[in-house]
Amino acid sequence: MKKFLITLAVLCATLLLFAQTDNMATSLSPTSAYSYEGSRSGVQKLKMNVYVLGRVHKPGLYLVPDDTDFITLLALAGGPAEDAKLTKIRIIRPAKQTLGDESDAEIIWINFKKYMETADDQYLATKKTTTRVLDELTGEETDNTVYDLRLQPGDTVVVSGTIFYAFSKVADFLSKAAIALSVYKMITTL
Repeated sequence: MKKFLITLAVLCATLLLFAQTDNMATSLSPTSAYSYEGSRSGVQKLKMNVYVLGRVHKPGLYLVPDDTDFITLLALAGGPAEDAKLTKIRIIRPAKQTLGDESDAEIIWINFKKYMETADDQYLATKKTTTRVLDELTGEETDNTVYDLRLQPGDTVVVSGTIFYAFSKVADFLSKAAIALSVYKMITTL
């Protein structure tokens, strides 16, 4: 019985020792949301809540001006982590239920890597509007596409990890389990 209790105590101590992860926050702020004031010639801006989750340096709830775009929010969140998947970033836009106007929830896909390679706004667009415009010189109609890059209240930005991130998490777990089992085996052989 004494041997079992010692084994259990060592196993618990080993698990507690290795249970901490390296990506814990270094400091906690007294408020629950980050705030970004922005500037528009001294005019007070409306604020909205948006969320950033996943592989960024400072995930959480952000209180930002109503004209904030994806790049500004990503910069506020400390930028993407090294193992972030930049080709498939999700923006989850909740359903709106206002008087006379209802919309379904939607998922918008952002390709930030392609934007960094081409600087084309279409890869960051949260909304695309195409109108037909009459060219005054030639008399031909052309398409005019406008990309809206702004976020909306309640948007949740999810930056997933790459396959190497998932593999490192599994390898980390397996190494901790192997250490715990080896400690158990060592104690039981005593």
